[in-house]
Parts: sequence; structure tokens; C-alpha cells
Amino acid sequence: MTAADLAPLARTALGPRRTLDGVERLRGGSRKGVYRLRCDDGATAVAYVWSPEEDYWDHGGHPDPRDPFSAASGPALFAAAHDRLTAVGVRTPRLLHLGTDAAVVEDVTGGSLEEVLARDPAAAAATLGRLGEAVRALGAHASAAYGKVAVVDAGGSSHGTSCVQVVRDRALRDVEEAAGRDPRIAAVREEAAERLGHLAAAVRPRTRHALVHGELGPDHVLVAPDGAPVLIDVEGLMYFDVEQEHVFLELRFGPHYDRLRVPGLDGDRLRLYRLALHLSLVAGPLRLLDGDFPDAGAMRGIAEFNLRRVLSLLRPVS
Repeated sequence: MTAADLAPLARTALGPRRTLDGVERLRGGSRKGVYRLRCDDGATAVAYVWSPEEDYWDHGGHPDPRDPFSAASGPALFAAAHDRLTAVGVRTPRLLHLGTDAAVVEDVTGGSLEEVLARDPAAAAATLGRLGEAVRALGAHASAAYGKVAVVDAGGSSHGTSCVQVVRDRALRDVEEAAGRDPRIAAVREEAAERLGHLAAAVRPRTRHALVHGELGPDHVLVAPDGAPVLIDVEGLMYFDVEQEHVFLELRFGPHYDRLRVPGLDGDRLRLYRLALHLSLVAGPLRLLDGDFPDAGAMRGIAEFNLRRVLSLLRPVS
């Protein structure tokens, strides 16, 4: 989008006395457009724009919010997640304006934690420690129901009978979808389905569900001027098994995960969710490559890395 496209939104969010000088499309975002707004007086803000033109995924219709893993996109999910995070004391960019298809938030200019870790791991240590506090705060906020925050906080219910059943069924669909796009998954289709069934059967019932971001990697954490972690891409916030969060944290933070680790995680759930996560990160990127996603090389790399992880989990080297 251009400055002319975004000028009305900027005027509504930032006031008529400011003039939009320019816009910069920011890195990332496969479901929404993310733009830095620059005003004539030096002020900046960030616009989130949800529209079919900004979404590289083919949903085949309107996503069902009662499905915990349906497409997490749109101002309603964003607003519910923003309000819940604010209520539990976990920082996310301050909301300046919310519209029917866009939002404007404060511009957190310290870069992502991913960038800081690459540039100066020592400087990132304090932010990692504070992120660990945020992860624990999320995990301490519990609900008897599971599902998207927008659904649960409104008193609604989600599809399925348990988090484990939802994860298993989704992983089985990912196996079938990935098998149709890569012969290496097709060769282990039955083995993967059988392993998912055994892993799910080993999990004991649970009635407490924690607040989880869902995709909390270092690229989804901005660093404020005071070093505080600021969570972004929060639309997928949901109540779920906390192990779902931690298999993703373990994958994305690698050697830094120890700063985020918490005691008491369920090993059976970790084993199921770890395999399911890698299957999702094969099927999803391969599906995205069917469209016109601009960074195809990165998506192929993600799919290939996770495909190798799937194979290693199914057939570990002795």
C-alpha cells in the first residue's frame, strides 16, 4: 500500500494536524500487511492491515474461530488478544486505533529480539530474562475452556473434546496434505499416523489450560527502549496446553530456550506436540508455496528443515 492509501487511516489514528510523509512495509506478515507510518513532525506508528490482498494463505472460505488452529487473522482476534495480554501484564504495542479492517499501534523501534540476539547476545540477556517472566505470567493465567481468547473470553466453546484430540486430528490432516506434496512424507504416511495415535493415547486428561501465544519466536518479540520484550503477531493467542507453547519456544529459541523453560511440563504432551509442530511446519509452508508468497526460498527452507525433523522423530538414528 502507498502513503495515499494509508493517509486516511493515519489521519484518523494520529490526528488531523499530522501529515503522512511516507510508509515503509515491514518484514514478515503472511496474513496481514504491516507498515510503518512516518509523519511530517517525526512521529511514527505501525499500521496493521487485514485484507485478501495482504493474505498469502488460501483459506477456502471464512475461518471458523471455534477451531483453535483456524487462521488467526483480523481485528476482532487482535483486539481480544491485545486486551487479554494487557490485563495479565504482558506487554504488546499500545493500541492507538482499531478499525473494521485495520489497526494502528505504537512503533516499538528497538528491533526484534531475533536481531538483538544475532547482533549482541549479551545485550539480549536481560530481555530474555524478562521474556521468561512474561512466559510464566501467560502460563499462570488459566481457563477451564480451551480455544481462541476471543471465543473463550466471550463465554464460547471450541470444537473438539480436548487439546490433545485437536492437535492429533490436525496433525493427521497435515500428514495427508504434506504427503500429497512431498514423496518423503508419503513414504512414512502410515507410520506417522500410527505414531500420532500412540502418542495421543498416552496423554492423561487435563482440565487446566494456560494462555499461550502460539508462535512465540524471537521474530515475534520486539525490544522496547528499556529492554522490555513486546509481543507482536498476537492474533493467535489462545487457552491451550502450555506444552504447545514450549515446543515452539524450544524450536525457535534453540540454545537460548533454557532462559524460558518452566518446570512441570508433561513429557507425553511434549512428545505429541513436538511431532505435530514439525508436521505443521512442513504442511503449512508447502501449502503457502502454492501461491505467490514473495520469499519462496525461506519457505522451502522451513519445510525442508522440519521435514528432516519429522523423519528423525519417526526413525531415530540408534
